[in-house]
Amino acid sequence: MDDLKISSQIASKGMKAQATRLRVISENLANADSTAESAGGDPYRRKIVTFRNQLDKALEADTVKVKKISNDMSKLTSKYDPTHPGADDKGYVLMPNVNPLVEMMDMREAQRSYEANMNVITTSRQMVAKTLELLK
Repeated sequence: MDDLKISSQIASKGMKAQATRLRVISENLANADSTAESAGGDPYRRKIVTFRNQLDKALEADTVKVKKISNDMSKLTSKYDPTHPGADDKGYVLMPNVNPLVEMMDMREAQRSYEANMNVITTSRQMVAKTLELLK
C-alpha cells in the first residue's frame, strides 16, 4: 500500500506543476492585447513555464517541479496605429508575442496532463479500497 500512496503523491506534484502552467497560460491570454502605454515601451511578453525533475528523498522517486517561469524573448510584431499612445514616430505599435492559438494548445496539453495525474490518484485510491476489502 505504500507504493500506492507514493504514486498518489507523485501524481499530486504533477498536478501542482500543471496548475502553475495553467495559471501562466491564463495570464498570457489575459494580456494578449496589452501594449506599451508610451512610445518606445515594451508590450507584454509571453511567459513560458519550464519543468525539471526533482528527486524526492522521502518518496525515493523523481517528481516534477516548476524550474522557472521566464519571458519568451521571441520577436515582437508591430501594428500600424498612429493614434495609439504607444505608437512610435512612424505610427507603429509593438504587439505582445502571445498567439492565442498556441496558448489554447498549451492549455489543452496541460489539462490532459492534469487529468492523467488525477486518474492515477483515483486508480490508486480504488486499488487501496479493493485491497482493504479483500483483507476483511
